[in-house]
Amino acid sequence: GEGVELVNGIIGYGCHIFYGCKAVKFILGNNSSLKYGARLINSFLGDNSTISCCEVLNNLIFPAHEQHHNNSFLIASVVMGQSNMAAGATIGSNHNSRANDNEIQAGRGFWPGLCTSVKHSCRFASFVLLSKADYPAELDIPLPFSLLNNNVSMDQLEVMPSFWWLYNMYALARNSWKFQNRDKRVHKDQNIEFEPFAPDTIEEIFTARTLLEIWIAKASLLLKGVSINGKSDGDLASIGRDLLSGKEEEINKLEVLGENMENTKSKVLILKPYKAYHAYGDMLHYYATRNLIAYMRSNPKATFSVLCTDLKSKRQKEWVNLGGQMMTKEDVDKLRHEIGSAKLKTWKEIHERYDELWVKYKVDKQKHSFATLCELIGAEHLTLTDWKSALDKAVNIQKYVCDQVYNSRKKDFDNPFRQTTFRNTAEMKSAFGSVDENSFIIQVRKETEDFEVMVEEIKKMI
Repeated sequence: GEGVELVNGIIGYGCHIFYGCKAVKFILGNNSSLKYGARLINSFLGDNSTISCCEVLNNLIFPAHEQHHNNSFLIASVVMGQSNMAAGATIGSNHNSRANDNEIQAGRGFWPGLCTSVKHSCRFASFVLLSKADYPAELDIPLPFSLLNNNVSMDQLEVMPSFWWLYNMYALARNSWKFQNRDKRVHKDQNIEFEPFAPDTIEEIFTARTLLEIWIAKASLLLKGVSINGKSDGDLASIGRDLLSGKEEEINKLEVLGENMENTKSKVLILKPYKAYHAYGDMLHYYATRNLIAYMRSNPKATFSVLCTDLKSKRQKEWVNLGGQMMTKEDVDKLRHEIGSAKLKTWKEIHERYDELWVKYKVDKQKHSFATLCELIGAEHLTLTDWKSALDKAVNIQKYVCDQVYNSRKKDFDNPFRQTTFRNTAEMKSAFGSVDENSFIIQVRKETEDFEVMVEEIKKMI
């Protein structure tokens, strides 16, 4: 397009570059766009991404990244896709230490809010949302699906785990549909996991639940004046699990503090830990049962015992997001060895191995789902009663998802300030429609009805 300068770059199929862009030493994945004065230097931009009006230097960005308006990556960053940079966000504020700049690492779904400033070095779990703030210290946030807020008046960092699930379900559910719907690639060379609940995020949830158990146990013992000296993390986690199986009111009395999350002496306060912990549990259950149902549907002759025989395995805890494609760490190590030893000598051979591992991943994910469900119910073996109970709970969770998609979107329509620029409610409805006419909400309701029918069919099969 107009006014474009490109130097030493590789451009994938179906890309658009227009209106005063400058790109130097860059790679654009398929179906990506640069527009409106964007600068892309020494960077890789993954498939299905858009960068507009901003500066991106020295970055590795995975597929489905959106970055509009004026914002900047000021230091090297690894952003693992399905991410969104809001206007005014500054990632990795530079020149703020005596040492060389380091980097930012962010899991899938990273979303820094308006006018957010983050100092290097930071690491974020998947689907972390940063509220508008200046975050002056290094951060290491291991809790996925969280909302962060820097409360300056209280001099504390506040973290609400499971925020997306509890209060932002419309965006969470729509993300998966949106990314797949916008995938217009003709050449789908890069395999991409679009689901928010996949082995990488599920393992982060397991880690997060353990941390919440430990932190809640410490808060409870501190309130009682009991020393934690001599107690291992395993002991504390056990105490925390017992507390979390009780009443929410008891947990709400505690001041639960996160540890090793911010490089300051200020508090890191965990908000609504009881709700977050149990929401994490529902996410694990939702992920596991949906993938096991997918196995049953793709193997209509499979009995429950066949499912158990085919999928029973030790839970793989280490997964790698390799440009949007998920692999076990074991497979990645093997791939690296095969490249290093010249067993795979050409890019064609390497890409073919990626495709082979993508086919394998479908089964790997189902095995991981089976192990996840066993872990949740606390048993090495899944019984038929367990499976039927899991299916019933999955239906209830799907109904919750459907309700929360509606409620989290309805807030926008009920907000009286949204109506101030219209003469009356009828005019607003004419312009925006009503929440009940929202196409995605209608779609989720239909999916929920279909899911209930599908579960009944699975029950008949077993």
